[in-house]
Amino acid sequence: MSQSGTGRITRQHVVETADRLTNWGRWGEDDQIGTLNTVEPADIVSAASLVTKGKVFALGIPLNNKGPQNGLFGGRWNPIHTMLATGTDALAGNQDDTVGLRYSDDAINMPVQSATHWDALGHIFLGDKMYNGYPASSVDSGGVHQLGIEHTKNRMVGRGVLLDIARYKGVDFLKDGEAITPEDLDGAAAKQGVEIRKGDFVIFRTGQMERCLKEAQWGGYAGGDAPGLSFSTAQWLRDKDVAAICADTWGCEVRPNESTSDINQPWHWVVIPAIGLTMGEMFYLKELAEDCAGDGVYEFFFCAPPLVITGGTGSPINPQAIK
Repeated sequence: MSQSGTGRITRQHVVETADRLTNWGRWGEDDQIGTLNTVEPADIVSAASLVTKGKVFALGIPLNNKGPQNGLFGGRWNPIHTMLATGTDALAGNQDDTVGLRYSDDAINMPVQSATHWDALGHIFLGDKMYNGYPASSVDSGGVHQLGIEHTKNRMVGRGVLLDIARYKGVDFLKDGEAITPEDLDGAAAKQGVEIRKGDFVIFRTGQMERCLKEAQWGGYAGGDAPGLSFSTAQWLRDKDVAAICADTWGCEVRPNESTSDINQPWHWVVIPAIGLTMGEMFYLKELAEDCAGDGVYEFFFCAPPLVITGGTGSPINPQAIK
């Protein structure tokens, strides 16, 4: 393992880990969906059998100007909702002589990663390459020409599993900068009596979003310090062959990062472009976690299709967990 003198993960170690865990070519040289290939039709049929109560949990946060973005990363902004036609327009007769129909209409302007969302496999580069060896240069002003989010339009469905790490550790929320280890993931699964299987959509809860909502301020949620997965969990995810990993945090991995200062989000460098693992972020988990704790059932039917954004680096979503 290559680390700096301070024990921080170095660029060399990140590259070595990516080389060791790579899924490039595993599903063919033209593959564009990565670990979503692990979900087979029989897995979806089996997941559907988990619906026994008809209870539905929406895991997306609202798309409005009260969202978590504050400019800490990438110049992202909160969704801007604009009315194009209103009831007051209609009652004033402004539409009668134009379209001859009284109606309301609106628009929304937002970065695709500004609220609950999927990251496409074309979202993160490893050097000059993306997942499966596609060149980073194939992402240009026209979009992501390989690995865009549209390739996953019918693949985000299967068995979902909640790993409630905060509840496992006996706290309301993990502290910012607290790293979740493979042992934590296995420990939570064992305590909950649930097995992580190939093709699962694994969702982990830190409680960070709930803390922000309770305090009525997002603070550094979108790009600042946060609890999250340690770099070592990349091996766990590869070994488990999960379909996707999702979290109630902005970026899944622990912040401050465990790496030297020249690397931002080192876990992302491995998980997306090397392993080809789809990532879901900013999931709202409070009600689902409470229900799972109440009935002891931490598995459910999961469905979270992306918008079919041609060449998109991701997509806003409102995931559904159905028990």
